[in-house]
Amino acid sequence: MSLLWWKRRPETAGRLEQAESKAVNTAASIRAEGLTELIRKVARAVSNVGKDAAEVRGVLEDTQKIVLSQCEAMGALSSELAQVRSAQQAISHSTEQSRGAVGRAAQALEGVGNEVGGIVQTLRLVSDAASEITKIALQTRLVAFNASVEAGRAGEAGKGFGVVADAVKALAGQVENSSKSIMGTVATLDARIETFSRELRNDPAQTQKSLIHQAFADVQTDVGRIAASASQSALTIDSLSGRANELEREVQQAMISLDTAFACSDRFLKISEQLIEQIAGSGVEVDDAPYIRAAQTAALEIANLLQTALQQGVIKPAQLFDDNYREITGSNPAQHLTGFVDLADRHFPAIQEKLLSLSDKVVYCIAVDRNGYVATHNKKYCQPQRAGDVVWNTANSRYRRIFNDRTGLASARNQRPFLLQTYRRDMGGGRFVLLKEVAAPIMVNGKHWGGLRLAFNF
Repeated sequence: MSLLWWKRRPETAGRLEQAESKAVNTAASIRAEGLTELIRKVARAVSNVGKDAAEVRGVLEDTQKIVLSQCEAMGALSSELAQVRSAQQAISHSTEQSRGAVGRAAQALEGVGNEVGGIVQTLRLVSDAASEITKIALQTRLVAFNASVEAGRAGEAGKGFGVVADAVKALAGQVENSSKSIMGTVATLDARIETFSRELRNDPAQTQKSLIHQAFADVQTDVGRIAASASQSALTIDSLSGRANELEREVQQAMISLDTAFACSDRFLKISEQLIEQIAGSGVEVDDAPYIRAAQTAALEIANLLQTALQQGVIKPAQLFDDNYREITGSNPAQHLTGFVDLADRHFPAIQEKLLSLSDKVVYCIAVDRNGYVATHNKKYCQPQRAGDVVWNTANSRYRRIFNDRTGLASARNQRPFLLQTYRRDMGGGRFVLLKEVAAPIMVNGKHWGGLRLAFNF
């Protein structure tokens, strides 16, 4: 019998159809399982890509801050160099004025020296005149002596004449003494004035300069050195300014390049996040699915809680949607108060703390308003701030704060069923932690109030 006849038998055909159907179902099941496993693998790979993208973005962000700081520093340096250049120009101007003033003073001293030389000549004339007076006085004394002798010879008739002769002789003696005194004083004064005159005059014939002119020469030398130093300094400042301007342009160009790279990393991160969301929303039980469901459940619980509070008059709509954030004096980082703080403190912890036990990977669970304001954080992050310890406060006092960074604001304002993001969490002191975060919207009476943020480690 042929194989074809055997296949055409009714019982054989039925068994074949069942076998074929089972084989098809088995193959479909295998393909489905394979596809599911493939999707999970892709999800993990995309998750790792998102992690790398977030890390790259964080590094770029850090670099951007450093470059921005350098750009500001270069701008400040350029400004300071300009001030130094202005000061150097003022020094150069002052040294030129000082040099001119020293020259004029030296010339003035020359004039004074010449005038003093004239005084010396006048004094010498006075001395000569006094010498002549002495001679005349001596001659007068001789004449008076002779007259006195003749008066004595004349006897009684010459007595009166003798008295006059004696008076003339005495007067002549006084004149002689006075003229000699004048000559002595003038000689002393002449010597002193002559010395002073030589000090004031800059006589090229002198082998050694006078102390005054030497002092002026030293001043001129020092002023010249100052001028030379100022000139050299000006050249150095010009060179530094030119280099500073080049560096500033290079830093600005680096800023532009970093902005471009930053934008690219943002797009890259966003694409990876969108892929993760699409995979997570496909119905396949990926690794992130439990966290997504937990966040959505907690968001609904918070929404019901807030809605009940409104219905019972525990809080007014203006208080619940209050965005008039009042800064707490002295807080650093800044903390704020708003109208729903008390309600959040009473009721949010029961929901938020429960999700911390979902997995060892969970880092925090918080409800935020649409602007990223956290009234009440998890208990371990609600430590009172320490005065002056910003690093500790940043890590441990995270309540009453507004987190309006890229991730925080996106989670707070998301109104899709869920939003999955990858980001670096700032822990203060230059420390960051790479996290995944799923956010689900919190709707109160159809109005978007904020979001439930659930963050977990990779």
